[in-house]
Amino acid sequence: MTSALACDLTVGYQGIAVARDVSLEIERGQVVTILGPNGAGKTTLLLTLAGFLPVIEGTINVGGRPIRDGSARRLNRAGVVLVPDNRALFTQLTVTENLAVAKRGCGREGPSVSEVLDLFPPLHPRVRLDAGMLSGGEQQMLALARALVQGPRVLLIDEMSMGLAPVVVEALMPTIRTIADEAGTAVVLVEQHVRLALEVADYALVMVHGDVVLHDRAVALRNDMSALEKAYLTATLA
Repeated sequence: MTSALACDLTVGYQGIAVARDVSLEIERGQVVTILGPNGAGKTTLLLTLAGFLPVIEGTINVGGRPIRDGSARRLNRAGVVLVPDNRALFTQLTVTENLAVAKRGCGREGPSVSEVLDLFPPLHPRVRLDAGMLSGGEQQMLALARALVQGPRVLLIDEMSMGLAPVVVEALMPTIRTIADEAGTAVVLVEQHVRLALEVADYALVMVHGDVVLHDRAVALRNDMSALEKAYLTATLA
């Protein structure tokens, strides 16, 4: 089976490595969560996979095809869509307008706006409101919806829980599993809520100081959190 996403990368800024030899291979419908302390290189990896940072060394393959120049435009056309940690919404456009702009700009078939909104019922009565008037949880729903309306092959989600109450995160997280199962989308989820991320993921990587120190099935880590604790402990002892 051809992987939805495969990479073996060294990533960083201005040629200086932040994370080294990070290998991923994700099939359609799989969720991989990337865990680790702040400064581990998780966001840098996602920005590189989305083409917003140049690859220092290595390759990115989407659907079995190498993306040679690694540009954001080329990766997006191949089906890679990023939900950034700041959500990057057009705050003075309505919910509907944000979704319409994303759909027009993606250049490929995807679900309709109404189909995507059905995944996020709280947005239905808000569709005519400007995005800037939404609550934090509603803005995160809109950021996810804006990505999904583009019909992504690979969905990259950076810190979905940032700035949200735990109860909101707990309500949103199962949607990630639904997206993977129903649309066959491959999802890479960077997340600080370890327990919730492991509940929806198939596999997990733990990064510490730019290195992958643990890679296992999510269910195995859920059943033995001591391995995670040891991995995180290396960050405090280093």
